[in-house]
Amino acid sequence: MPHVETALGPVDVNDLGMCLMHEHIVVANWSMRQNYTNYYDAEQQIPKAIAALKRAADRGVRSIVDLTPVNLGRDIHTIRRVAEATGVHVIAPTGFYWTEEPQMHAWDARSLASYMVRDIRDGILDTGIKAGVIKCATDNPGVDAFNKKLLQAAAIAHRETGVPISTHTTVSNTSARDQQIAFAEFGVDLTRVVIGHCGDSTDLDYLQTILDQGSFIGMDRFGLEAYLPTDQRVQTVAQLCAKGFAGQMVISHDSCSFQDFFDQKYIERFAPNWCYEHVPRDVLPALKSAGVSDRDINTMMVENPKKVFSKIGGY
Repeated sequence: MPHVETALGPVDVNDLGMCLMHEHIVVANWSMRQNYTNYYDAEQQIPKAIAALKRAADRGVRSIVDLTPVNLGRDIHTIRRVAEATGVHVIAPTGFYWTEEPQMHAWDARSLASYMVRDIRDGILDTGIKAGVIKCATDNPGVDAFNKKLLQAAAIAHRETGVPISTHTTVSNTSARDQQIAFAEFGVDLTRVVIGHCGDSTDLDYLQTILDQGSFIGMDRFGLEAYLPTDQRVQTVAQLCAKGFAGQMVISHDSCSFQDFFDQKYIERFAPNWCYEHVPRDVLPALKSAGVSDRDINTMMVENPKKVFSKIGGY
């Protein structure tokens, strides 16, 4: 059977079990970390990450996909420590975030792709841990010239290695659809792509246009009530399951044990359920109550992640 690379080595896709397909362990800017010693305390935060992931594991979570891009603070040493301490399979990423990095403007797509290919084939830094997924992102600017170059770089790495792509989008524009258009232009197998954050939308017609192209969609921000309340997210998933699309959805939180986007007190007040255990603890029972079958839940949580990672190897 196919294997997928994780922080602790290759794992048979049949052993992934219940998998949260869009999470983060640590998001902390490296420039700030290197210049201010009190910006991020690893020895304080790593035990918190271990405890949080263990709580999810106690509820049946067997695997997570960490989708922290290189330039958003990917920390492979922390990823490995958390995986070792919890026994949870953690699939590590490569790829770049959507924000305009000054040093990237002069690089062409193939140069950017070469770093991703190195992470996938040789491993990240000196750890020997190989990236198992390519992350790319477009946000408020949409698929502008700079971000299209990042998508092209991801496409090159995908075509050379066969590793799947998982994305970040925003519902404020049509970037989810536009990503697919760009990927098709660059020769990507759209069935190997997870278009992220589609669960922020309740527009079934729009979501179906993405599904009709064969990609998976990420219903992956459960717990972020400020973007969309859980009950609306649940209803959207339930309605798409009723239309026969369970085989193209994955469910997750986009959660972080530590992140530097928001003050932690803000998170505790406005997103108390934004954590790795929210889906198995609260969301799956809510989906059942909304009429989603056990079979469809297993498809979204177990079978679809297995499908995403089952076709590995160069084209």
